[in-house]
Amino acid sequence: MTVTKITNLEFGQMVQAATTRLTQNAEFINSLNVFPVPDGDTGTNMSMSLASGAKYVHEESSTRVDDLAAALAKGLLMGARGNSGVILSQIFRGFSKGIEGHEALTAKSFAAGYANGAKTAYKAVMKPTEGTILTVVRESAKAGNQAASKSDDLVEVLQAIYEAAKTALKSTPDLLPVLKEVGVVDSGGQGLTFVLQAFCEALSGEISEDDLHTPDNAEMDEMINAEHHRSAQGQLNPADIVYGYCTEIMVRIGRGKEVDKRFDYDEFYQYLAELGDSLLVVNDEEIVKVHVHTEHPGKVLAWGQEFGDLQKVKVDNMRWQQESIMEKDDQVTPAAAPKPEKAPAKTAVIAVSSGDGIGTLFESLGVTKIISGGQTMNPSTEDIVSAIEASGAKEAIVLPNNGNIFMAADQAAQVTSVPTKIVHSKTIAQGMASLLEFNPESTLADNQTAMESNLDSVKSGEVTNAIRDTTIDGVSIKKDDFMGIVDGTIEVTDSKIEATAVAMVKKMLDSDSEIVTIIYGADGDENTAKQIEDAIYEIDDELEVEIHPGGQPVYPYLISVE
Repeated sequence: MTVTKITNLEFGQMVQAATTRLTQNAEFINSLNVFPVPDGDTGTNMSMSLASGAKYVHEESSTRVDDLAAALAKGLLMGARGNSGVILSQIFRGFSKGIEGHEALTAKSFAAGYANGAKTAYKAVMKPTEGTILTVVRESAKAGNQAASKSDDLVEVLQAIYEAAKTALKSTPDLLPVLKEVGVVDSGGQGLTFVLQAFCEALSGEISEDDLHTPDNAEMDEMINAEHHRSAQGQLNPADIVYGYCTEIMVRIGRGKEVDKRFDYDEFYQYLAELGDSLLVVNDEEIVKVHVHTEHPGKVLAWGQEFGDLQKVKVDNMRWQQESIMEKDDQVTPAAAPKPEKAPAKTAVIAVSSGDGIGTLFESLGVTKIISGGQTMNPSTEDIVSAIEASGAKEAIVLPNNGNIFMAADQAAQVTSVPTKIVHSKTIAQGMASLLEFNPESTLADNQTAMESNLDSVKSGEVTNAIRDTTIDGVSIKKDDFMGIVDGTIEVTDSKIEATAVAMVKKMLDSDSEIVTIIYGADGDENTAKQIEDAIYEIDDELEVEIHPGGQPVYPYLISVE
């Protein structure tokens, strides 16, 4: 089969096929996690990021491929989760920029756009590492340009890109020693290879109808917004939801019978900000998309119509949704009066956290807003932007508390209209330590500097179980054994969780250590935490030990030493 042109039809099929393929293989990609820890999330992040991009493509009315690619890039940008999702978004951002002005794509224009995507992805990473998704995109882009110089057949060009990606993926263990030691290929590179495989098969007609299934809005909203709405509903009592209608509109700027205003972002945004919270406004020259929680969805729709016609409208009654959840869980709570809202702080401090107990600890240290997430469920760029915008503050500081959230947080700081700084905390313990340096009277830049300077004042330990046999950093690990991980390095293993925790703490202590904090998670318990505490006092009875319930998944015990 020979194809010499990609139109909107082929492009849409390629995106749909890739989204399905990533979703189908998310768990396999997750399993390529280098550490044998049950927290692999690369596949989940990439599939949800691309699902967001596919949703934007599905909603785009233009039949030009460059417009569809721009929609894909925007959807990926806002939906990007984890570093792998952000890098994928940068690949397609570069691709979109590289094909501007093309209503349809030839072999040469597709290859040139993809090569620009590779360059953009490299530029987005401060310290590019070979043996990762970056190697796969660079080598496959090089093969695409070479093939396009010899053939006008897009099937041939895409096949060359895919084959080169497979070859580059196989080479990742030779370029990154830790992959070879563990015996896996790079997970992000594997995800990109699945995308390219789906592109190739969709264009050549080799793919099944199931993989070309077009998700409707309801399906996509369920995939992308489920976690957001769960956290938005937060309290168990529907009466505690201050703004009950989750309202989304998409407006075609300047079109329609009711238009009587020229679009101005600040004017448009400020009116909506007074109607509710969780506000997100994203626009380009033609479209503005709104998400807001409000008591007056009609006013939101009417305001949008003053600037253009409504291309999409969606209103969910979150109180009714919460009542339904309560009925299913049989956890009916007596109605309570709405809590009075506090005036927004000048500087919002926003922390990413999983587990109710950890959230409570952060709030006690001055955090004004919690984003639910962490390992296995990284928040998207849009989730972080929404939290910043909804804070009502004049400026914001974000604590990712996970290295895999850095890039999405950095993107959010660039996208939001609220001046925002990121304190690059890699762990919950680092995030809490940084808060000791926060001064609500200081400038945003001074707070960022002071808070980041305190990150290394604490050692972070995590206890969890191994999900497979492996050897890493010279440590032999057996499936189901427990591991003690100190600042990202596996230091100890044992068949018993208490022994693992105590041995890990011994590795963390030094002559300057004063305080040990134990946070037990959903799979931990207070009694075992107290046994660990007793063992620590036997090591050094002058230490101060604190125990807190965290409720976090994956890691039964988080232990920090200061």
